[in-house]
Amino acid sequence: MAHSENLPERNAPPSPVPTSLRIWGTLLRTAFLCILLVLVARVAMPQSETIWSSYETPNDLIRLILGVVVCIWMVYLMFRGPKDASGFRAWFYIGLVGVPFALVCLVYIW
Repeated sequence: MAHSENLPERNAPPSPVPTSLRIWGTLLRTAFLCILLVLVARVAMPQSETIWSSYETPNDLIRLILGVVVCIWMVYLMFRGPKDASGFRAWFYIGLVGVPFALVCLVYIW
């Protein structure tokens, strides 16, 4: 049987987030999401037409609609940040790898 002193409390208050982790996690998260937003918007643009005539080609219309939905979702995610130290730490590590990779993809796609 498990001992109760080894288990963390479920209702424990969240641990305080160090300021440097909060700043770097927020900056890297924002940079990653902004680059991804630009990437999705670029890929969602119609290939051979303008935005106003994209309804003539079903593939371009579907791509445009999905792109707009994903962009709206990403903007929503930008304003809904992590709540605890583990969330900021995760975004710090994801940002360290994800921002350079997303920049390479953006340069390649453009």
